[in-house]
Amino acid sequence: MHHAQLLDPFGRRITYLRLSVTDRCDFRCTYCMSEDMVFAPRAQILSLEELYTVADAFIGLGVKRIRITGGEPLVRKNLLSLLTRLGQRSELDDLAITTNGSQLAELAPQLCAAGVKRLNISLNSLKRERFAAFTRRDKLDQVLAGIEAARAAGFVRIKLNAVVQKGRNDDEVLDLVEFAMARGLDISFIEEMPLGSISSHQREQTFCSSDEVRERIEQRYALVRSSKLTGGPSRYWQVVGSDTQVGFISPHSHNFCGDCNRVRVTAEGKLVLCLGHDNALDLKGLMRAHPGDSQRLSEALIQALRLKPERHHFETDAQVQVIRFMSMTGG
Repeated sequence: MHHAQLLDPFGRRITYLRLSVTDRCDFRCTYCMSEDMVFAPRAQILSLEELYTVADAFIGLGVKRIRITGGEPLVRKNLLSLLTRLGQRSELDDLAITTNGSQLAELAPQLCAAGVKRLNISLNSLKRERFAAFTRRDKLDQVLAGIEAARAAGFVRIKLNAVVQKGRNDDEVLDLVEFAMARGLDISFIEEMPLGSISSHQREQTFCSSDEVRERIEQRYALVRSSKLTGGPSRYWQVVGSDTQVGFISPHSHNFCGDCNRVRVTAEGKLVLCLGHDNALDLKGLMRAHPGDSQRLSEALIQALRLKPERHHFETDAQVQVIRFMSMTGG
């Protein structure tokens, strides 16, 4: 039993790992990547064994929650073998996946059986043409079928994630809330993250704050502050008279760094301590230079956490220095 814990310089204990299993995706969402993305060659991506080794090191250091991300994690071949191994780890309170939903009609029952407890499914629009414009793929029906398959499979919770952009889908906020309520789902609304160089729109023109979204919802529904703390950056509100929780992820308007308890590992094995900073530790290089040396890996993680910054500084109009797409970092 390890007694070491992952503490950062600000006394925050790291209990939550977001682990990206691929940078590839079957969609090309405009706010996430370009149409002609160049993906990393296979050899640069962590193997499933390496991904498990990383997760195992974090679990040994007190991580209780792992979220599998991508790209689109479900396009990773043989992912179920990794999920099944993680699902057997009794130390974990939660194993979750963020997905675009395209593969769920087929995979939802197997994911649930492997021990995945919660799904986050991205859904920015209920309108077919709009959905196709966001994702550059005409697959809304496939995603909606995936949501139904997930509901039938028996996950503990399913949450929808919607990135809200003014003039693009902000008029669908209430429709999305109603869609979630009718199906017993939760939903989070996300302010767009200024990551990667995106040419399709000027971010300051499309920026829609969480407060604006919440005011729109409150025109129709009563919301009360929820006590739910997921250990993620969402702040939750309960829709009065419903099971549905509405979350807001607000990197711009409400900085959520004070109680940050998470780190990310990219598909290429870089430990990213904060989305708003470029410093990262090359875990892949370390593991490939010293295969099987779990002690060295654990010590490297403990050391790296000493560099975790106190907070990010995202500004919508500044020239953001973090030049990487969300698809690389994993949500």
